Amino acid sequence: MVDDRQKKLAFNLVNYSCSLKKGEKVLIEAMDVDENFLCEIVKEVYKIGAFPFVNLLSSKLTRSLLLGTSEERERLRCSFDKPIMEKMDAYISIKSKNSYENSDIPKANLDYLSKFYNFPVHSQTRVKKTKWVILNYPTSLVAQNAGMSTESFEDYYFKVCNLDYSKMDKKMEVLKQMLEKTDKVRIVSHETDLTFSIKGMPAIKCSGKNNIPDGEVFTAPIKNSVNGTIKYNIPVLSPNGVKHENIKLTFKDGKIIEAHSDSKEDINKIFDIDEGARYVGEFSFGLNPHITFPILDILFDEKICGSIHFTPGCCYDECNNTNKSALHWDLILSQTKEYGGGEIYLDDKLIRKDGIFIVDELKGLNPENLK
Repeated sequence: MVDDRQKKLAFNLVNYSCSLKKGEKVLIEAMDVDENFLCEIVKEVYKIGAFPFVNLLSSKLTRSLLLGTSEERERLRCSFDKPIMEKMDAYISIKSKNSYENSDIPKANLDYLSKFYNFPVHSQTRVKKTKWVILNYPTSLVAQNAGMSTESFEDYYFKVCNLDYSKMDKKMEVLKQMLEKTDKVRIVSHETDLTFSIKGMPAIKCSGKNNIPDGEVFTAPIKNSVNGTIKYNIPVLSPNGVKHENIKLTFKDGKIIEAHSDSKEDINKIFDIDEGARYVGEFSFGLNPHITFPILDILFDEKICGSIHFTPGCCYDECNNTNKSALHWDLILSQTKEYGGGEIYLDDKLIRKDGIFIVDELKGLNPENLK
């Protein structure tokens, strides 16, 4: 049975996130997702007069394929799938899987996937040429990671995902304009003192168009301007599906020169995938008022209210600082009081303290004003 929350989310994905129009083509890729929900999305697509195409995926089968993959296979997959993606006007990805599903797949295989399939099909084609949105679907396993019952997590999930993102979008405009007038940024927290320039870089509002849930405003540092140290305090999974905690990075002239984490995986091998992996492609403010704690799901955790993420790897085309890489690894620092606090300065002016905006023009982005 489909409940009204699923119907609302399906409507929003098609009509708001993708802004699908009559005659357009949308590829829907779903992994281990309730087919009733997928049927609701297909119904919404047909209501508009658009054309849905669906790929049903399995995490178990995908893992089996990756265990034996090779550069040749990923290049072949790319040759099949890239032309299909090029024909699409929109793309919806919905996944429900074990976050650790790839943790025992050989790193070389995941590198083949990243370099020879994901980069050309998704980074270079889907992201550039389609209206796209990505979301993860609630399961008992994700609820367990969040420390919640399945029913409570589903209530939380739909509250977060069905937020009024058009209202949030309007309130983000002030922060966007402020960032676009800024030269120097300084971030100060426990074991963190980091400076960089964003002079001349655009700022991008993320309000339910590409990610569900959403709620961030991002820009990118000038590539060689980052200096200092940052210690992240939110656990994250590496591209290989391995958990990392207490990641600490030191930068000199934009480049990561020291990297440490509490993990069985050598973090430096992640940054050695290519030259761009040791430079930063994104700096972003997390703003979703309902997301206040991590659940090891990056689509949620990077939007934690009062956080920032500072991302080693590839930049986005709409905020191009010239850094290119097969890596884009969102690493998160929460600056709320619960996580030790911290400050953010724009051109030496304190604008946020302990996760709360303190300048009048930005107070509309504080949690009580976005719910």
